[in-house]
Amino acid sequence: MAELSWLGVVRHGQSVGNVRAQAAEQSGLEVIDLAERDADVPLTDLGREQAEAVGRWIAELPVAERPEFAVVSPYLRTRQTAAAALGGTGIPVRYDERLRDRELGVLDLLTARGVAARRPAEAARRRHLGKLYYRPPGGESWSDVLLRLRSLMRDVRADHPGGRVLLVGHEAIVLLLRYLVEGLDEEALMALARSAAMANCSVTSWANVGGVLRLQQFNAVGHLHRDDTPPTRQEDVGAETA
Repeated sequence: MAELSWLGVVRHGQSVGNVRAQAAEQSGLEVIDLAERDADVPLTDLGREQAEAVGRWIAELPVAERPEFAVVSPYLRTRQTAAAALGGTGIPVRYDERLRDRELGVLDLLTARGVAARRPAEAARRRHLGKLYYRPPGGESWSDVLLRLRSLMRDVRADHPGGRVLLVGHEAIVLLLRYLVEGLDEEALMALARSAAMANCSVTSWANVGGVLRLQQFNAVGHLHRDDTPPTRQEDVGAETA
């Protein structure tokens, strides 16, 4: 199977959930005040501005370096990001549920304080198993997300051999793509997760070098600074902080 010539992934713009989650964590609350289900959380006005800045970055690329196809998580915040960034570019877009955010099950909408107070047994089990293998009841582990990403990437490579493909997804998706594409181990993934606060509408990309995808840029926000658009680094709703 021919490798892609280029792969990029954009995290969605700032969402209402990002803002509410940050406020809850900073206020020491146990629960994030959010009525929408995770799939229906929209972008903020700033999130739309960030997505539009991604669109201007794409428009400025030489034609030969622009994405040829985009695969987008079906969640509202990612669809809105893709619409603002890719609208008018002519780049074909496909929505694929394998790019959705990690499902947190019983931990959904709980802050770090909330997990410790309301689900202490799960907090202990999570510490013991680690992020890669811990699966909350009714939710997914990072390994579960990797299984669907492996399936997605197999299809993308088969459908677009030698192509230039852009993905639009979520915080965990970006980190796990690095694990998958670069062949990282658990230790390297955990070190990466601890060291990198994923920015909204950041760009991570890999270029084909000798038939292998090599990291080109990670968590890049230069396109936001050029447009005087404030970058934000906020966790997704209910994202684990420990």
